[in-house]
Amino acid sequence: MNAVEAIVFTLGALISLGTLLSAIQTVVVPRAERSFWTRLVYVAMGFLFLVVSQRAKSYEARDALLARYAPTTLMILPLVWAAGVTYGFSLMFWGLDVRPYREALVLSGWSLTTLGYRITTDMFTLMLATAEALIGLGIVALLISFLPTMYSAFSSRETAVARLEIRAGTPPTPEAMLALAHETRALESMDETWIEWEHWFIHLEETHQTYPALVYFRSIRPDRSWVTAAGAILDTAAIMLSAVAVPQSSAAPFMIRSGYLALRNIGDFFGIDYNPDPTPTSPISVRRHEFYQTYSNLQALGVPLVEDREQAWQDFAGWRVNYDECLVGLASITSAPPGKWSSDRPSPYRRLALFYKPLRPAIPSVLRQIRRKGTTAER
Repeated sequence: MNAVEAIVFTLGALISLGTLLSAIQTVVVPRAERSFWTRLVYVAMGFLFLVVSQRAKSYEARDALLARYAPTTLMILPLVWAAGVTYGFSLMFWGLDVRPYREALVLSGWSLTTLGYRITTDMFTLMLATAEALIGLGIVALLISFLPTMYSAFSSRETAVARLEIRAGTPPTPEAMLALAHETRALESMDETWIEWEHWFIHLEETHQTYPALVYFRSIRPDRSWVTAAGAILDTAAIMLSAVAVPQSSAAPFMIRSGYLALRNIGDFFGIDYNPDPTPTSPISVRRHEFYQTYSNLQALGVPLVEDREQAWQDFAGWRVNYDECLVGLASITSAPPGKWSSDRPSPYRRLALFYKPLRPAIPSVLRQIRRKGTTAER
């Protein structure tokens, strides 16, 4: 093996190892890790779906297109991994004196797919072909085990989202949930609901950090979303603790804490900027007059409320500030359906943003400052 062949062989080995590392990071490693190849595929497919979806004439048609984004990209990933391994091994075969390069490429393809139509008599080359065949079987095995795990996590997430529709309507709102609880005389016994959603947020954080593609998996109906559901249940608990005149729940604060920790940890992976240690007076995207309108609506429905509306607003803002920025950012990048105080808020993040942490230019930072100043003025 001369110097040129050694360099080509090394390059092929690096490409193959990099591709395998991408597959392992995406499928096997139980935490959110950034992979160049996975990022490249998701970014390319994201731009494609973004351009196509903008041509849709209705939200339902746009949602139907975006619903295919994550599943389609997931199915393309194994093809990209296979192509990377095939190309890398073809360079290694060429470095082992398999000529011409076309023959090395064909040998690599046959080895990866275990078809066995191309064979070699050189022992080292034969061992390399066997190793590639094992890698090909491994990629298939990863795909077989990966998809059921993904869809099991998706199903578990969406079950709770569907149950919320019964309690809070579609799209879910704090007003609807609190009004129904008042009508059924359940305002003072909602601890079970808060505990259920605390567990949901814990499961959400674990699955969506392990498999970040789940963030882009859309609900089976265009008017549902895990993001708007999360926002609705968190806002309901915040209003309960700040404005509803019932004995304070010991479970609601823990649910809010589990919720904002989950949204923050998921948001970290996607580069969503937020204040990790906000004060109760930090600005939020919900305006004072919007809260007052909700207060008035609940009052008209007969929900028992505290008398000091201004103090209720300050207490609500003190809870909301913990999850406000992450909630609005996730609603934006997932192109969530209309939802009260979540997807209807302005956001500096582009919809269907880069799958992994993007390089944040100065313009979004400026927009954030403008938004914060405007919100402060409203308050």
